[in-house]
Amino acid sequence: MTGRRFAFCGAELAAVYVVAEQDRELHLAELIGDRRVLYGLPAILAVAGHSPAANAFRSGRPLWLTPKELATFSEGDPHHFPARSRDGGPHTPATISLGALPLGHGDQELGCLIVAGEVGDGFSADDRSLLELYADQVAAGLESVAARLVGRKSPQEHLGQSLVPHQGGAFILELSTGRMEAHAHVLELLGLPPEQFDGQVETLLACAVPDDMPALMAIVEPDRLAAAGQQLAFRIRRPNGELRWLGLRCRVEVAADGTPQRVLGVVADATYLRPSADEVTLVQRLSATLAGAATIREVSRLVVAALREPLGAARVAVGELEPERLIVTALEPPEPDAWPEVWRSQWRSEWPDVSLGDLSTLQSALRGGHLSLWPPGADLEPGLLGVGPGGLAVLPLPAEGRTVGVCLVGWDADHRFGPEERSLLTVTAGLAGQALVRAHALDAGHELATMLQRSLLPRNLPELPGGVAVARYLPATAGLEVGGDWYDVIPLRDGHVAFVIGDVQGHSAAAATIMGQMRTAVRAYAVEGHPPDVVVARANRLLVGMETDLFATCGYVDLDMEEGIARVVRAGHLQPIVRHPDGLTEEMAVEGGPPLGVLADAEFPMTEAGVAPGTLLVLLTDGLVESARLTLEEGMRRVCEVLAAADPMGAGGVADDLVVGVGRRDDDVALLLLRYDGTGGRPKRIHWTVWRLPKAVMHARRFATRTLRSWGVVGEELDAALLVVSELVTNAIAHTQGEVGMDLTLSADRLRIAVNDASPRSPVKPVSVSWESTGGRGLLIVEATTMAWGSVPLSGGKQVWAEIPLGRASG
Repeated sequence: MTGRRFAFCGAELAAVYVVAEQDRELHLAELIGDRRVLYGLPAILAVAGHSPAANAFRSGRPLWLTPKELATFSEGDPHHFPARSRDGGPHTPATISLGALPLGHGDQELGCLIVAGEVGDGFSADDRSLLELYADQVAAGLESVAARLVGRKSPQEHLGQSLVPHQGGAFILELSTGRMEAHAHVLELLGLPPEQFDGQVETLLACAVPDDMPALMAIVEPDRLAAAGQQLAFRIRRPNGELRWLGLRCRVEVAADGTPQRVLGVVADATYLRPSADEVTLVQRLSATLAGAATIREVSRLVVAALREPLGAARVAVGELEPERLIVTALEPPEPDAWPEVWRSQWRSEWPDVSLGDLSTLQSALRGGHLSLWPPGADLEPGLLGVGPGGLAVLPLPAEGRTVGVCLVGWDADHRFGPEERSLLTVTAGLAGQALVRAHALDAGHELATMLQRSLLPRNLPELPGGVAVARYLPATAGLEVGGDWYDVIPLRDGHVAFVIGDVQGHSAAAATIMGQMRTAVRAYAVEGHPPDVVVARANRLLVGMETDLFATCGYVDLDMEEGIARVVRAGHLQPIVRHPDGLTEEMAVEGGPPLGVLADAEFPMTEAGVAPGTLLVLLTDGLVESARLTLEEGMRRVCEVLAAADPMGAGGVADDLVVGVGRRDDDVALLLLRYDGTGGRPKRIHWTVWRLPKAVMHARRFATRTLRSWGVVGEELDAALLVVSELVTNAIAHTQGEVGMDLTLSADRLRIAVNDASPRSPVKPVSVSWESTGGRGLLIVEATTMAWGSVPLSGGKQVWAEIPLGRASG
């Protein structure tokens, strides 16, 4: 207990009694002010006894005693309350008035406040109202330590801080004029010298933190008139820059028609409302996690997680603001039934997309840009009332001088907003707004990088005769720059297909550029008809000749889909993994060469292996099997285990199973998977070299006739085939130099005729041919006779091919 000076609304002494001994006693916890007013206040009072404190505590209502009433009350007090004077006689001066005000209410009965002063006619109505509000301030401070006060045997064991606000004052505001009568302690709290106060409320409001202004102004709103006993905590900025918490208790007097007339208020220091260590830790943790959030969805999810559980909220939603719409990026709970009808009707895909026109109150709150709180029973439109029928908080998320998003926090049960919550919500809003802007920029950059990389990869894989190929690509999540992983499936002639996978060193635009160039080069060399080792060697020389320090790895498989023979070349890349039809899974033993771009004259040995129908062949990059948390050996073993347990008939499902457990990725992931089924029957093939003789076309027709008849091709199909042979061989002999070759391939449903020559120049179909023309009709005849025709480059020349459909299976 202390002897500090105390003066408030006529009271010169204040004593705080706290309930103890299982609610049977009131213990004097603090006494401040002029002790001469009342001598020797008892240290312990029985709750069941006859005293102003006990009577007020039991009734739960303030007890006001004038000097005469106090003298009469003391005559029946066996504990002589007030106590006797120093000379042993009763001390009941004719000017002493007393008030006993219960602290707490309902289930939270904390104790009683005694105030006394030399007020001959008793405390005035205004003073009583202000002292009752002051008692509420004391109760607010007492609530913060109530858990440690209940059950203590001695009042000296209470918390070291004073229970009675030592800095506090009252004010009376006339709403019709804006004039304010403010106690000197109010001005002292705000840091305003009395001579600078002009009596206008605007002068005092200018000291408040802008985010807390809406709550202060809402005190006199007709539907939110301040109720006695409710505290509003707010922050002020003193002239020296100091940020201070103040507690406001006020009572609004209204006229007969319900119009607010006067506000009676008590302002006191509320340093006990500063964030606790737990709250500071929560903010620090949120700040650290938001700093690492790379996407808008991740930022939103972290904000929801940071608010819902600590605040005990029923619903939390975070969204970005677009013109006239709220684009929700995270909400909890995620079920549509937990949200109002206007939200459910706007559910687009994963989250709703709500029109702000349907939420006019929200639109108005966002326009102000400050934290808005609506208590239980507030008059809100259904779309907001359903979010928080027990209380709703709207947090505009500010960044760069504008509102970039909003967070809604709603409660089902009645919820009164405490100052700690408002502080937490305000800090969270600032952190989240900055994180959203940062994530939006990262998202845009990541989307651009991903779009660039995906544009360099094949959009669709071709349909293959005798197999199914699927691919999966996942960009890195740890870094947001474009990577250099690539894959390709290249149909070749004679039923061959090339499967290629590669990885350019690094993550940058340069890596993506090299990746695109290497994929194009490998495809071009492969289509020209070079064997796998030559394709890789030429790609290597190309990369060495580029002005870059980057290198690349590559795996290349040329698979004969009809024969089931694979020719594999590996340039610094991981081994292919093969799952045999019996389920045995292993890394394919392939001799490797150095990465591309290291040595210009490097050799790349080729390994040949047989592939049986029912085999799964997997090409992959190291992002799938190696990371900071996964060694290469463990990663390759995991892939083998997944493949061994997989159903080979579902190639897409197998690919999904391989990438589903990757999680957060330090590197890109590329996967190319082939299920080899084999073809139903082997096609018949034959090659013939066309000699440059005067009757070369006739010899070509004779050779084709003998061969096709032996294969069972007769009638109109044979006639069409011979016509195509004549035109293609004629063009090759007439327009090129060097060797000319003819390939005939008969499969179950078509005949393919291909003529190879040494000229790289592709044939050009004439636009029109007149009756007088002596040439130019050959390609038009080929086009009219066949189902398809075309030209592909070959090493040192080209191949012109045409396909004729067969109406029946040939023997």
